[in-house]
Amino acid sequence: MSKSYSPAVVADGPLVFVSGQVPEAADGSVVEGDATAQARQVLHNIEEALAPHGADLRHVVKLTYYLRHIADLPALRAVLAERLVHHPRPAATLIEVSGLLDSRYLLEIDAVATLPQRTS
Repeated sequence: MSKSYSPAVVADGPLVFVSGQVPEAADGSVVEGDATAQARQVLHNIEEALAPHGADLRHVVKLTYYLRHIADLPALRAVLAERLVHHPRPAATLIEVSGLLDSRYLLEIDAVATLPQRTS
């Protein structure tokens, strides 16, 4: 099984730090369902936060995962395998937490990405 993360990633250029993203849709509603559905929404939210800066998931160099239930790790890994297809994969840290801001949240993810070099 390949790892869904890299032990270390060298980043060139300016960085963008994405605050912890939670499983809320654009209208503020919490995505109901399992960790798979929530992880997909969280990664979508990270993409939305990066887009105005010309970056996307390919530019992410570090992710921190906060899981309420470690049993949800296989679901998270499956979504990461779908969405993080570039190499090297981001460096990562996983933390199991006793709770998040809203009791319906199963996970939260924050990210660090490089900004693409702009050509003039």
